[in-house]
Amino acid sequence: METHEAAIKMVLDALTDGNHGVIKSLDEIGAVGHRVVHGGEKFASSTVITEEVMKAIEECNDLAPLHNPANLIGINACKALMPNVPMVAVFDTAFHQTMPAKAYLYGIPYEYYDKYKIRRYGFHGTSHSYVTDRAIRLAGLNVDKSKVIVCHLGNGASVTAVLNGKSIDTSMGLTPLEGLIMGTRSGSIDPAIIEFIAHKENLSIDEIMTILNKKSGVFGISGVSSDFRDLESAAAEGNHRAELAMEVFGYRVAKYIGSYAAAMNGVDVIAFTAGLGENDKVMRKTILSYLEFLGITVNEDDNNTRGKEIIISTADSKVKACVIPTNEELAIARETVALI
Repeated sequence: METHEAAIKMVLDALTDGNHGVIKSLDEIGAVGHRVVHGGEKFASSTVITEEVMKAIEECNDLAPLHNPANLIGINACKALMPNVPMVAVFDTAFHQTMPAKAYLYGIPYEYYDKYKIRRYGFHGTSHSYVTDRAIRLAGLNVDKSKVIVCHLGNGASVTAVLNGKSIDTSMGLTPLEGLIMGTRSGSIDPAIIEFIAHKENLSIDEIMTILNKKSGVFGISGVSSDFRDLESAAAEGNHRAELAMEVFGYRVAKYIGSYAAAMNGVDVIAFTAGLGENDKVMRKTILSYLEFLGITVNEDDNNTRGKEIIISTADSKVKACVIPTNEELAIARETVALI
């Protein structure tokens, strides 16, 4: 596909195809919802897209250079093909705009926050919001008296503390590079490592950022793959580094859960979601084995599940653990319908 516009036209042609389409014509499309990765401090909720909104999204390009420009191309392509159809932007960062300053400020000169809005924003917000709602319902909690920790574990991974339905802390930061070790991303590291490697390997900042984003994480540790299925296969065959990569990942997730339980002075339910969280029973059990002090016992039969909404802790566990398949598309559709 040559361009985003050509790709979107193919989607629309498929939707209206006489044999296998689901609508008769584009006239049936009432609105289009777009996932936009970075809304900065400007957007604390989804919004109808106007020229002013487009400019505000563009102003966030330097905060998400890999994502926002592509999001804008997708919006413009849809506007060109459906000029009279309203568009809605649903921001990955919006859910986390309820974080207090003590959670989002970095320990750097405050002037950089004033001038450039350098702070922690968090991502996967649409998923965290959707899964929080489902976990509260599944656990039978009152949203106004709830303490939820959501573990969005996939190739990109983040953990969020949700107090009374609002995000109060999350593991990703100014960019999606902070926080957990991920598929190919390093997660949080000592910043001095960047300078150290730059001098030792004679690399530029851009080259090192490429390493941290695309050659690190469990892929960098294992040297095998960023896919946990490959890591598990390699570990079963005796590959020590693949086994080590999985151990490091599980340990880091457990540490975030522990810190967020402290941040909320307790936790009612821990929810696992996204590709790894929904489908990898071994990793879930590994993570929860660190949290037995919270009164969690894994129900082996219930944990032996994939992509299914289910509580995987025993009935007598003080803290519930569950699996909630995320559905960002549904969440975006709902946000769009609500605004239009």
